[in-house]
Parts: sequence; structure tokens; C-alpha cells
Amino acid sequence: MFYPQEMTRISIIARQDTAVAVTHALAEAGALHLVDARHLGSEIKADLAADWVQKSATYAELERHALALMQTLGVSDSMPQTDGWTSVVDSAAANATLEQIEREARAITERVAGETRKLEQLQSYVQQLTPIREIDIEVSRLSSPRHLFSALGAMPVENVARMRTSLARVPFVLLTLRQDQQQAVVWLLGRRADSDILERAARGAYLNPLSLPEAYQGTPGQILHAVEAEMATVRQRVAAEKAALEDLRRLRQDQLQALLWHVRASHLLADAIAHFGSLRYTYLVVGWVPTARLSQLQARLKGLSSEIVVKTTPVKRSEAGADVPVGLQNPGFLVGFQQLLSNYGWPRYQELDPTAVIGLTFPVLYGAMFGDVGHGLLLALAGLLLASRKVRALAGFAGLGMTIVFCGLAATLFGFLYGSFFGFEGVLPALLFHPLSNIMQILLLAVGGGVVVLVAGFLISIVNAYVDRDWGRLLVGNNGLAGLLLYLSLLGLAAAVALPHFPIPGAWLGILALLSALGVMLSEPLSHAIQGSRHPAPDSVVTAGVEGFFEVFEMLISLLSNSLSYVRVGAFAVAHGGLSAVILILATTASASHGLPYWLVVALGNLVIVGFEGLVVGIQTLRLHYYEFFSKFFTGGGTRYAPLTTPHKANAVEQV
Repeated sequence: MFYPQEMTRISIIARQDTAVAVTHALAEAGALHLVDARHLGSEIKADLAADWVQKSATYAELERHALALMQTLGVSDSMPQTDGWTSVVDSAAANATLEQIEREARAITERVAGETRKLEQLQSYVQQLTPIREIDIEVSRLSSPRHLFSALGAMPVENVARMRTSLARVPFVLLTLRQDQQQAVVWLLGRRADSDILERAARGAYLNPLSLPEAYQGTPGQILHAVEAEMATVRQRVAAEKAALEDLRRLRQDQLQALLWHVRASHLLADAIAHFGSLRYTYLVVGWVPTARLSQLQARLKGLSSEIVVKTTPVKRSEAGADVPVGLQNPGFLVGFQQLLSNYGWPRYQELDPTAVIGLTFPVLYGAMFGDVGHGLLLALAGLLLASRKVRALAGFAGLGMTIVFCGLAATLFGFLYGSFFGFEGVLPALLFHPLSNIMQILLLAVGGGVVVLVAGFLISIVNAYVDRDWGRLLVGNNGLAGLLLYLSLLGLAAAVALPHFPIPGAWLGILALLSALGVMLSEPLSHAIQGSRHPAPDSVVTAGVEGFFEVFEMLISLLSNSLSYVRVGAFAVAHGGLSAVILILATTASASHGLPYWLVVALGNLVIVGFEGLVVGIQTLRLHYYEFFSKFFTGGGTRYAPLTTPHKANAVEQV
């Protein structure tokens, strides 16, 4: 839990004709972190690896094809009942199946699209005919004769006069057949020779002319009735085609889901084999396996074939390189804190996994800044709702649900210490004190808590250096023993000045601070001496002294800044109490008698506090960890452990 999983390097040699079976067994085991071993293979067999690369690309294209087809049919990509395959799918047969289903679906969808377009056209006729449905004029008579321009349609009322003005220079007749507050139904007549002018004037006045196929005869009302009847018929045909598409979906659903997941499994297997080393008659598989799962994997491979050769090489943490993958092993309730850590960086194999430490410090700092029993309980309930995945839109953040729950519970605990319940400080007795009434005490307490956190960071750094067998960094590094003693001695000197009866003499603390500072100042040559390695002498003693002095000076400024940064914990606790007090003042202003408006303001104000201030406090807590705490010990830059696995197991992990 405190260190990444112990890893063992493994090399597997298997016959080329068993490549798929071996890869499937490795994927089913879900333990091997595969390493690209193509450079270890024979150049003669390079074309074999290229063949599997091409197969991987083919399966990737098949997967995209299947997903697009399933989206068209409305088929989900959920896992079918069968949970694995021991062979790769025939890409040609799979493509033929997809194309056959696609032809069946396309024929239906094209008919649906055609009928839909026809329905849209009929709907446009309805829009044209509805304003003039009461006009008793045969539409066929509107067909312009040789020397006459004719246009019947609807236009905005305010544009009628504008049209008359724009046509003042040409002979025309504009009849208003019907008019309401919005639209006017007009009939525009004029000479065919002036048709261009008449058409431009009609467009400028936003006249929507009636334009119907010659097949429609009769008055606008009669044509509208016929169009609506035709629309009903078209809707029936669309419904029938959609029903046929639904039948096709039900018929092909299981086949498509099975094919998709078979293609995904084949893609995974082909991509893995493409990274194997190719020898003359065998494949070389190289990777990393958690030591605790090594015997299980070996037994699975031996059960597959006695001819498979397995070679293992344990690796010590102090001798491990950057290529060793790091698999964290935290319980489920710490997943959210692990996610916060991974956003900052991934631990190295030699580093302590600080997830469990963050699981303690993060809620404590958050609760100290957001201490209120009511607000904490609301936050915890929100976290439980998020973790339950019942809100689909927020399902992607479900991993942070338990983190929010712990922060809410910590805020509830500090709420009892502060005696605050939804901002009311007289409901519960303060087990400690009210931050708003004891500002100096809460600020000093916050700095004291920050010192504890920073000392914990120093200790973790020392442990990491011990595991890494880096004795120079452990003894005289900035964040090693010398840095810790310098920090503690300076704190002791400050306490000796502030407290007359401090038990440790100031002279001793001063000597300790001086020696620690000298150790940090000369950390580079001392580290080389401790490690027993040669180090070129500096150009001059003066240059080395100046560099060391400024390094110590920078460290002192950093320690002071880091320590004072935790003042914000107390400041936010005071601000939280002040904001709650403001809400109560506003509520009293809304209703001095504590009526309904009072409680509405209280409820709304508390929701704002939980939502907005809760987010701000979370950001500040994250900042204290990233910039103050992690800087003391965390290097990062590790390789994430990503075992080869089957699609169904990968899908199950994503749902956790």
C-alpha cells in the first residue's frame, strides 16, 4: 500500500504458431506489462512483425466500421454474453458481414430519408397554403398567361405600403385578399415584361409566393386538405420503414455486438504480437509482471504448452531504472486521492506512494478550512450521490465521490470543534473555539498544522532516499536529514525567542542550524564523498561558497514561504465563518421576524456556500499539496503499469 507493487522482469519464448494462443493467455491473466521487443528480433523476420502491424490497422478500421453501423441501427456496444476468444477473427469474413448488414440498413435508411424529404416538402406547402386557405380562387388560374405576371402569397403587413411605393414606376395591381395584425394575403399582378422588377419588389417586401406543382388543383383550401391527407400517408410509410429498421436492429443486435467485441479482441491481440521480438522459429515476449502474480502467470503458460520458456529477473528498488512500470495498490476508497496524485505526476518505482498520506492530510486541511456540521453533511451526501453513479451526466467523476465524502465528514468534525451548524454558532457548543472570534489562535494553529505536514514531507523524502540507497541525498540533501534539522532548529530558535521558558537552549539550536546549513551548502561535494564517487574540484573555494550560500538562502525563503502558506487554512476558516455570518445578516434584513423570506435566504445562501466556497476550498487544499507538500519529496516521472488484458476485462475496469 505504501510502495508500488514489486515488479519482476519476464522474458517468454514461444513458437510462432502459438503466438495467438500465448497472447490470449497473457491477456486473460491481465498481469503482463508488455515491452516493445521488436528491436530484439531478427531482421530476417521483420516482415512478420509488419504483417501483424497491418492486421492491427485492419482490425482498427473494422472496429470503426462496426461502431458506425451500430450507431446507425441504435445498437449499444455493450459486452455480449461470451467473454473472450482464443483466435483472431477473419477480417475478410467480418468485413463481408458488416457490408451485408450495412446494405440492408442503407436500403431502409435511404427510403426513410426520401420519405422524410417528401414530408418536409409537403410541410412547406402547408406553410404556404395556411395563410390563404380561405381565399376562394382556383390556383390553376394563377398560372401566368403569356403577357401577365401573377403572384399570390403572404407578406408582413408593414411591407405592403413599401411594395406599393417601390412599384410606383410600373403598372401593377396589388390586391389585399385578407389581413390580420401580422400578415397580409396579397395578389400581385403586372405585365410579363416587368416581371424582373415585380419579382425584386416581392423579394424585398418578403412576399412568400405560393409555388405548387401542377398536380395540385382547386382552391388553396382544397389543395391544403389534399396535402394534409398525403402527409398522413407519408407518415405511415415512414413509420413502417422505421419499424423495419427496428426489426433489423433486433435481428442483428447480438451478431453485431459479438462481432464488435471479437474484432476488438483481435485488434488487441494483433497489436500485442506486433510488439514481440521475432526470431527464426519463435517469438520473444518481454515485459514486467507484479511479483505477487508471477507464479500464477507461469502456471498458466506452462498449462498452455510445456515448450514455452519463461525467464524471470527480479529487480531491487534501489537498482531499478525508469523503465520499470509502477502499479499502485490502493483500496477502492482511496481511488479519488490516487487520481489527485496522478494529475500531478506518477510515482517512480523507488518512491513511496503518498496516496494514503494524502487520504489523511487532504480531508483534514479541507475540513479545517470548511468546518461546519451542516455544510459538511451536505457535502458528504453529495459525494455519496456522485459515487453511486445515479447522475449519468456526472458518472465520469464518480471516482472522486468518496474523496468528497471524506472531505465532508472532516468538515463535519471541524464543525463540532468550531460549534457551527449551517452558519449558526449558537446551536452547538464549540469544542475548541469559534474561528471568527479567535482569529489569531486559528492562524497560529494553521501554521502549526502546516509545520507538521512539511515535517512529514521531509520524513517521506528521507525514506525515499533510503530505499533508493542515495545516502548523500538522505544525509545532506535540501529535503534530507540536514534540511529537516535546519528547518526544526530554525523553528526552535523562533520558539525560544517567543517563549521565555523554552526547554532547549538557543545556543544549541543556533549551532545545530549552522551545522545543518553548512551541510546543505556543501551538499554536492559531500554527496560525492559519501557515495564514494569522484567529483571535479570547483574552480575556486569562493565560487563554491557563493553557490552554496545562495542555495541555502533560497532554501530558507522556500521554507518560510511554505510554512506561511498554511496561514490560508486559518484564513479560510475565518472567511467561512464570516460568509456564514453575512448570509444570516441578509436573511435578517429580508425578514426580521424570521419568516419565510428569512429561511429562503438562509437556504439559498448555504447552498451557495457549499457549492462555490466548497469548490474554492478544494482548489486551495489541492494547491497546498501540489506546491508545498509534494515539493518536499515527490519526484514523479514514473511509468504507469498498464497490463495487457482482454477487452471485456478492460471494460469492467472502466466501470469501477
